[in-house]
Amino acid sequence: MTALLLRPTAAPRGAGGTRLYRAALGFAVLVVLVALAAPWLAPHDPNAVDFGASLANPSSELPLGGDISGRDTLSRLIAGARTSLLGPLGVVALSTLLGVAVGVTAAWRGGLLDTLLSRTSELLLAFPGLLLAMLLVSLYGRGLTAPALALSLAYTPFVSRLARGLALAEAGKPYLAAYRVQGFSGLWICVRHLIPNIAPVVLAQSTVTFGYALLDLAALSFLGLGVPPLTPDWGAMINDGQSAILEGAPLSALAPCLAVILTVVAFNVVGEHVADRVAGRTP
Repeated sequence: MTALLLRPTAAPRGAGGTRLYRAALGFAVLVVLVALAAPWLAPHDPNAVDFGASLANPSSELPLGGDISGRDTLSRLIAGARTSLLGPLGVVALSTLLGVAVGVTAAWRGGLLDTLLSRTSELLLAFPGLLLAMLLVSLYGRGLTAPALALSLAYTPFVSRLARGLALAEAGKPYLAAYRVQGFSGLWICVRHLIPNIAPVVLAQSTVTFGYALLDLAALSFLGLGVPPLTPDWGAMINDGQSAILEGAPLSALAPCLAVILTVVAFNVVGEHVADRVAGRTP
C-alpha cells in the first residue's frame, strides 16, 4: 500500500483498459446499490436459523445453499454488503480528513512544525494497522468502531504524506502568493483554494484505499475481531464457512470470499484509472 501512495500506478491503456475500467466501475456501483437496498433485496431473513437446511445444496429456494446453521447464504451475502462497505467508508473518510489536515498544515507552515509532523507520520508508518486494531478491539470489544478507528489512524500517515507532497507543489504557484500579498489568511487560502486543487488526486487515491480498508476489516472479522456474532459480514461469513468446506458445501465460504476479492479489485481499478485521468496520463 505504501508504494501505491508514493508513486503513480500504471493502469492498463487502450481499449482493453477502458473495458476493464467500465466493468470495474459497473461492479462497484452494483455492490453499492446492493448494500443500499439490502433489506429489500434479501429473499430471506439473513439471521433466520433452520437446522433442517444446514449445508443445503443450491436450490430455487436457496440459490447459494445454506450455511452450517441453515441460514440463507445469498441473503447473508446481500445483507453483509452493507456492513462490509460501511466500515471502509468510515476509515477512508476519517483518514482522508486527518491526513489532508496534517499534510497541508505541514507543507504550509514548514520549519519545525513540518519536521515534527513528518517524523510523527514516519513513526506511525512503522506500526502495523492490524496490530493497532487488535489492540483497540481487546480494550473496547468487538464491533465496527474500534477497528475502523484503528485503521483510520494507521492510514492517516499515508494520506498526509501524499497531501504534503501535493501541497508543497501547489504552494509555490504564483496565484497563492498573490493571495498572500492581498492579506488573505493562510487558513482561508488553504481551505478555499489549495485543498480544492489537490482534492482530485487525494480522492482518487482514497478510492484505492477503500479497497485496502475493506480487505483489512474483512480480515479482522475473519479472525473474530470485527463485527459482533450473528451480524452479516463477508469476513465473518468466510470464517463461519470454513467447516462447511470440509463437509462438501463450499459456497457458504467461497461466495463471500469471491465478493471480497472482486470488490477490492473493482475499487482498485477504478481508483487507479481515476488517478491516471487526474494526472493526465490516459486519454
